[in-house]
Amino acid sequence: MAVHRTEGLCIGAVVPRTGRLARLGDPLAFVLERLAPRLTHLAHGSRRLPLRLAWRDSRSDADGARRAVAELVRDEGVQAVVTTDGTRVLPAVADSCEVLGIPCVSTAFPWQTYLLGRGAEPAARPFRWTYHFAWGLDDIAAVFAEMWERVGPRRTVGCLWNDGPQGHSLRHPRHGFVPVATARGHTLVDPGGYREPATGFEQCVRRFQEAGADVVTSAATVEDLALFHRQAHEAGLRPRLITCSRWLAQPRASPHTDGLANTRIATLVYWSPRHPFRSSVDDTTAAALARDYRRSTGKPWLQLLGPAHALLEVAAHALATAADPTDRRAVAEALGRTRLDTVAGPLDFTCGPTPNVALLPLIGGQWRPGPGRQPELAVVTNTRLPGVAPDARLTVGL
Repeated sequence: MAVHRTEGLCIGAVVPRTGRLARLGDPLAFVLERLAPRLTHLAHGSRRLPLRLAWRDSRSDADGARRAVAELVRDEGVQAVVTTDGTRVLPAVADSCEVLGIPCVSTAFPWQTYLLGRGAEPAARPFRWTYHFAWGLDDIAAVFAEMWERVGPRRTVGCLWNDGPQGHSLRHPRHGFVPVATARGHTLVDPGGYREPATGFEQCVRRFQEAGADVVTSAATVEDLALFHRQAHEAGLRPRLITCSRWLAQPRASPHTDGLANTRIATLVYWSPRHPFRSSVDDTTAAALARDYRRSTGKPWLQLLGPAHALLEVAAHALATAADPTDRRAVAEALGRTRLDTVAGPLDFTCGPTPNVALLPLIGGQWRPGPGRQPELAVVTNTRLPGVAPDARLTVGL
C-alpha cells in the first residue's frame, strides 16, 4: 500500500498477507476492502470527521508485525490498530502497541493464550492500550467435554498438544483447558508436547493405547493431525471421536487429500452464517456477509470472517464514543467501556473474564461430507448459543 498520509482519523490493520498465515488474513483483508467505502466519515457528536482505513502486512512473522505497527504509526498516524494473526505474531502487534501507546483490538484465539503468551496473568490489569475479544480455553473444554459425553460419561481422553503457546496454555493448571475437563470427570492423558511440524507420534499413540483412550483432543495443524491419524490407524488405535480446535475450525480441503478421510472430527464453532447477528456499521447480517465473501473471493466463508468484521466495528465505535477521537488515550478508555452488538455477536469489555477482554460464545460442530465431496461444518451442540439450532447429530464411532 502506498503511503498517502492525510488529515483525519485512521484505523490501521496488521494483516498476514504473505507467509504461512496468509490464509488467516483473507477475512480481514476482505473486510477492509468492503468497509473502506462505508467508513469514510465518522459521526462524533455534531461533527462528521474524515476516516480512512490503512493496512500493513505482518508477513506472518513477529518482526514483520512489529515493523507493520511502526509504519502505521509513523506513516499513517493511526488512532487505533486492529489485528488477527497467529499465536506468536499477534502478541508482537499487541506488545508493540502497548509500548507505543496505541489502542489495539485483536481477536483469533483464546484469551488465556493472549494473556499468558504476553507474560500476564488473568484477573490482573497489565495492559493500558490493548484489548482482545474471543473465547476461553475453559469454553473450548466445556464444548468439547459436552461432545465427549455423547460417547459416554467420564472418558479417557488423549491430549495431542504441541510444545508451543497453544500447548502451554492448554496445560495451565488454573487457567487452561485441564481444570474444566477434569472437573467434569474426564481423565486426560498427556504424553508431553511435540514440536511443529511433527515428525512422528509413535509415543503419543503408545501412551493413548496403554491408557485406553478412546477419544482424542487436539489443537494440531491439519498436517500433524493427519500424520497422527495415519500412525494411530497403523497401530490399531481408532478413536471414537477426535475434537480439534485451531486449524480444524477452518474449511478443509477434501478429506481424500488431507489424509483425514473416515475420521470423526468435531471442532468449535464461534461464527457462522447462521448466527443471528448484524453489523453495527451497516446492519449487514451474518448470512449476507458470508454470501458477499463467497461472491467476492470465490472461496467458502471462514469462521474468522465475523470476528474480523467486528474488529472494525469496535474500533469505529471507540473513535465515535471517545471524549476526543484524536487523543489515543481517550480512544483506549472508550475501548474499555465498549458494549456493542456486532455481526460476530454482542461484545462487552466492561464485564469480561479479565480486564481488557470480551467474550464470544462457543458451540460445537462436526465436519461432514458436503456437495462435491467437500467437507462442510454442521452445528451439533448449541448449549451456549441456543439461537443457533443444531442441523445434525454428532457422529461417533462404535
